[in-house]
Amino acid sequence: MLKVVIAGGFGAGKTTAVGAVSEITPLSTEEYLTEASADVDSLEGVEAKKTTTVAFDFGRLSLPDAPVPLELFLFGTPGQDRFVDLWYDLSRGAVGAVVLVDTRRLESGFTPVSFFEDIGLPFVVAVNQFDGAHRYHSEQVRTALELPAHVPVVTCDARNPNHVAGVLLTLVGHAVENALAGPVRTTPPTTLQDA
Repeated sequence: MLKVVIAGGFGAGKTTAVGAVSEITPLSTEEYLTEASADVDSLEGVEAKKTTTVAFDFGRLSLPDAPVPLELFLFGTPGQDRFVDLWYDLSRGAVGAVVLVDTRRLESGFTPVSFFEDIGLPFVVAVNQFDGAHRYHSEQVRTALELPAHVPVVTCDARNPNHVAGVLLTLVGHAVENALAGPVRTTPPTTLQDA
């Protein structure tokens, strides 16, 4: 059994990805967007979005045909930067993370990328290919997000269970390769020197 975090910016498709592959009815903490959040939750590029995750999403995926049978517990984070403190709790005990990015709002990928780099948790970047969004080569996304060469960058459609399962298998493989890299920090640094 492995715990996996699915993170990304507001509207990147995290809830959709968890729901696409979960073999159980996903636990979702979606709430309707209201006027109260209009000043902090920009809908530019995602104007059709009506709900947002306010705590986390949870799903489960069994992969009995993997080289080693796996059961993945999937935790989707809320996407807004104001919820980053919750990401520490969700990351505790995880083997790795998927950073889901939307090329229409690529700048929202910087916070989760920096977060997982800072705590030392292995992660992959999955470019969610939204209908009508411009398609970029993975190396263009790597350059834009200033990712090191060892971080896998893949494309997917978060609605497609096979795509999401493929991303999760890529993450597990990447996490196995990084298993001896050292302990993972899952608590906020107390000083700048700890960061």
